[in-house]
Amino acid sequence: MEKAFSQEKLREFFNRKVEQYNQPSFIKDDPVCVPHLFTRKQDIEIAAFFAAIFAWGNRTIIIKKSKELMLLMDNSPYEFCLNPGIDGLKRLTAFKHRTFNATDLLYFVEFLQHHYSANDSLESAFTRWGPDIEAMLTGFHHYFFSLEDAPPRTRKHIATPYKGSNCKRLNMFLRWMVRQDNNGVDFGLWRNISPAKLICPVDLHVARVAKRFQLLQRTVMDWRAALELTEYLRTLDANDPVKYDFALFGLGVIEKYQ
Repeated sequence: MEKAFSQEKLREFFNRKVEQYNQPSFIKDDPVCVPHLFTRKQDIEIAAFFAAIFAWGNRTIIIKKSKELMLLMDNSPYEFCLNPGIDGLKRLTAFKHRTFNATDLLYFVEFLQHHYSANDSLESAFTRWGPDIEAMLTGFHHYFFSLEDAPPRTRKHIATPYKGSNCKRLNMFLRWMVRQDNNGVDFGLWRNISPAKLICPVDLHVARVAKRFQLLQRTVMDWRAALELTEYLRTLDANDPVKYDFALFGLGVIEKYQ
């Protein structure tokens, strides 16, 4: 079936799937529901950042743990990160999500406090490093771990193209922050990164669907695979290639397309 699709037919099919899943009804069962609890820009950024970083494994558990963390931060993550206080930091020491533990969380809060003390938005933590997403993600990784007491164990939680990672979770975070439409899922808060530059988040489900439709040849799910898939998606929509993440994810995870 997949071989019978011309590019135009594939575009039409994927556009229908984007329309199907890029809807408010998608939000409640996806980690993106966590930043949707907030209205303040900085609260949205921080909630989205943690929800994206936690996004591996079961979506229900990801959402539960993300909301648990927001509660520990008094449901005011921006104010909390700026002024956590001793008691606030103590509350965080019991938090754990898979391999993400209190050591990691305390450093994340320290970094966010450091950044927001001098910046209005998390956007500048990415955009200052270069014109494309690869440069931004590589620069962000170096910046994130630039504080004096950065724990070596925490490095595994912030991926970087420099080490070949496909950076799925950070690319998803950037999609949430950058993509602009009227459908209500993605936020479009950041205006200094063009949606055309975004890289498609790639996990095993997305890769499986992409390979079935012959959009992806690379067998290793690394940064080069994310670039290869995104380059094809740009032939379907050069201005907003990562909207097709909705189609690939919906087919792979929700419809369990084989």
